[in-house]
Formats: sequence, C-alpha cells, structure tokens
Amino acid sequence: MITTRIIGGLGNQLFQYCAGRALALRHQQPLGLDVRAFETYRHYDLGLGHFDIQADLTPPNLPAIKTDGVLKYALSKLRPSKPVHREPSLAFDPQFMNLGPQTHLIGYWQSERYFRPFAAEIRKDLTLVTPPSPDNIAMAARIDGAVAVSLHIRRGDYVSNSKFNAAHGTCDIDYYQRAVQAIIDRLGMAPVVFAFSDDPDWVAAHLHLPCEVVLVRHNDSDHNYEDLALMARCDHHIIANSSFSWWGAWLNPDPDKIVIAPARWFADPKLSNPDILPPEWQAI
Repeated sequence: MITTRIIGGLGNQLFQYCAGRALALRHQQPLGLDVRAFETYRHYDLGLGHFDIQADLTPPNLPAIKTDGVLKYALSKLRPSKPVHREPSLAFDPQFMNLGPQTHLIGYWQSERYFRPFAAEIRKDLTLVTPPSPDNIAMAARIDGAVAVSLHIRRGDYVSNSKFNAAHGTCDIDYYQRAVQAIIDRLGMAPVVFAFSDDPDWVAAHLHLPCEVVLVRHNDSDHNYEDLALMARCDHHIIANSSFSWWGAWLNPDPDKIVIAPARWFADPKLSNPDILPPEWQAI
C-alpha cells in the first residue's frame, strides 16, 4: 500500500492525494491517507471527503508521529514500518518515479508532473459527491450562460500572517488587469469575470476591469469545495499564487482553456518551484 500524509488547506490536500494516487496506480496498489494531523490541526479541515476519492482513511502500518510518544517516535525513526520518502525540495522530484510499492510520502508535491499520466483517473476521483446548494446551482447556470473566466484573489492569511506574507505575498491589481487584458486579446471579446476571494469586500472595493464582473461571495470557508467546482466550470481562468485556484483551473478538462498565472509564485526569492505550472498555462 502507498500512503501519503495529508496536511494543509484543500489545495495542498489535493496535491498530496493526487501524488499518492498516481504512485498507487503506477504500482497497482491501494492508497492510504495519513490524516492524523487533522486530529489536532487548528487551521484547516479535511476536505477530501467531498470528492470521490479512492483511498483508505485508516491505513495500517503508518510511521509513528510525535503525538504517539517520544519512545515510539524514536523507534519508528530507527526502524520505520515502511520506507518513508520526504519531498527534497519544492521542485519536481525525479526520484518519485522510482519509489517502491510500499512507500509513505511526506511532502506537498505541487506539480502536475507527479500525476499527469493518470489525469483521467484523477479527474474522475475529484468529482464532487457532496450535492451543490441551491445558490451554487444557480451560479453554475449563470456561468454556463456566459463566456466565463474565473479570477481568484487570495488574501486571508497571505495578508494577516506576517510569515505567510513574507513567503508568498499577494498578486497585485495590476497583475489581474494585465491578465484580463491578455484573455480579451486572445478571445477577441470581453468575457464575464467571476471573481472568487476570501476577502470579497476588498475585491469589491479594488477590482475594476473592462468587462462585467460577478463577485461570487456566498460560499464560506466550510464550503470552499463549492467555489472550486464553480471555478472549474468556467471556460478560462486567472489564478492567484495559490494551490486552491491552481486546482480550480486544472479541474477544467477543456484542452482549449486559457489559464493565466503569476510568473512570480513566491515573494521570498529563496523559494522556488519551477514545476508549479503546467506547460500550457501562460505566466505573466
């Protein structure tokens, strides 16, 4: 069995699941999810249950963690119950393809390169099984009736948390204006922009574009998977430096979609992931 540690927000959880799922499919092994972090995690909830994931949430033989006690944790380091592979950097890890069929994965695995060969299976896994609310059914119909572009502005802890702000920073309004103009130039028309954000009041006050803007603000953080489904329903995408909107764009299966992404993913120059964007996406 392949097992993978799940931690972080929904976007991170999806990357971790997909890397593990791809390795499990490669070896024709079942997948187990190590979700123990969510027993004490204060920041995020486990969101994978809203999707048609193919994994065991209580897998056996997981490596010990610190909450298991100092002795058990130390012994597990000396004699691990299964081989553990930690992500060596933020970039794609070529060694991943050589990992064995009993590996435990620890990392973020933020690149499509880990699971691109199994994209069809993974898109099926990431079908929502939680029914949409009436508000989201209505918004989906509105998206379907337009040439729709999803636009995501990530603020939240990227602004309020000084450590996160120093590492990630935020995309400025100039980026979004240039991204919208790039899509208008490629389409030869002005689309309808559906704007998603964890700070919708700020977006309403600051985002001014040469096209119709619909601010999608009815889903709270407990229903962020609904926003993800609405993003994926759009024809084209303008993403933030955020794994959440990355998935909103990737889950759109249309090969002709336009995806605009920030060329600078991290504010901290010491951080780099040259493999974060699929080759078809346009960085500006």
